[in-house]
Amino acid sequence: MRRAGLRALLAYTLLLAFTLLFLAPVLFMLVGSLKPNERVLAEAGTLRAFFPDTVGLDNYRAVFERVPFELYLASSLIVNGLIVGLGLVVNAFAGYALARLRWWGRNAMLGLVLAVLVIPFEAVAIPLFYQLSWLGWRDDWLVQAIPFVANPLAIFLFYSFFLGLPRELEEAARVDGAGVLRTFFAIVLPNAKAAFASVAIVLFLFHWGMYLWPLLMTTSEAVRPLPLGIASFHTLPPLQWGDIMAFGVLMVLPVVIVFVVFQRWFVRGVASTGVKG
Repeated sequence: MRRAGLRALLAYTLLLAFTLLFLAPVLFMLVGSLKPNERVLAEAGTLRAFFPDTVGLDNYRAVFERVPFELYLASSLIVNGLIVGLGLVVNAFAGYALARLRWWGRNAMLGLVLAVLVIPFEAVAIPLFYQLSWLGWRDDWLVQAIPFVANPLAIFLFYSFFLGLPRELEEAARVDGAGVLRTFFAIVLPNAKAAFASVAIVLFLFHWGMYLWPLLMTTSEAVRPLPLGIASFHTLPPLQWGDIMAFGVLMVLPVVIVFVVFQRWFVRGVASTGVKG
């Protein structure tokens, strides 16, 4: 019993240490956003970095005064809304077709989806950039979103979930005369809420901080998202680290809110989309 207690104590101690290690940069950014600019780096190596004696919201006001933060935020919300909204439809249909329908080349297509999973986007970004530039499609919200609607990870998550659904539900619907689409919307969709929630969160988290593709495809501030906004903000003179920290907090805040609000659905969805034996 004592040995088990020591193991538990050691495990929780290590978990606490790793938690503090990963939270330290976030706390430094949060505290730095509330301190005067000249103190952010000056106190970086002391406990004052996390326990300041002076706080205020001047840095947040400076963000809205120095750059069009509202435009960056709106662009990020629109682009990510398109990716998540269209992605749920496209990837759900693709996952269902791979898991439930019988058609020639299905296994080869599934293998292709799994193969694409290991290809980093950076490997195809330049060819895709030249292709879309040749078509004259640049500098809008759609061009930032459409290439990411079909997502191999999302397809595989849906595929794994649909593969684990009892076939009896669909067979009963087809006995009653329901076709593929009606079966999907009336039977499968109501039982896949957790999968849809987890895929939506994954798509949102993966693309909220997207930097390379908007950098290649946009030139106007009106359509540029937050990652490009903070990059340009960093180059504005004078260099104010408190303002940069405040911009970072405002950029991370939507991600934290989404994850905290939908954490239960995310955990349940990831668990339910595990590969069934």
